[in-house]
Amino acid sequence: MRRHEFEPGKLVVGLVLLGGCFAYLAMAHGTWRFPSYAVLPALGIGFCVAGLVSSLAFAVRRHRTRGGDAAEPVDRALR
Repeated sequence: MRRHEFEPGKLVVGLVLLGGCFAYLAMAHGTWRFPSYAVLPALGIGFCVAGLVSSLAFAVRRHRTRGGDAAEPVDRALR
C-alpha cells in the first residue's frame, strides 16, 4: 500500500464530527441534556480550528521542502 502524507486538519475535522455525533446520540439516548442549537456553533469552531491546523501543517511542510533558513545557502557557498 502506498504511503500518504499525514494531514492533521482532516484528523481534527473527523474528531469534531465524531464529537457532534456522539453528543446527539447521547441526547437521543437521554444520558446528556443540552440545547440542540449549542452543537452547531461548537462544530463551526471545530472547523475553524481544523482550518488553522491545516494551514499550519501546510506552512511547516512548505518550510521543510525549501530546505530551512535563507541563511543556509550562504553557509554552503562559504564551504
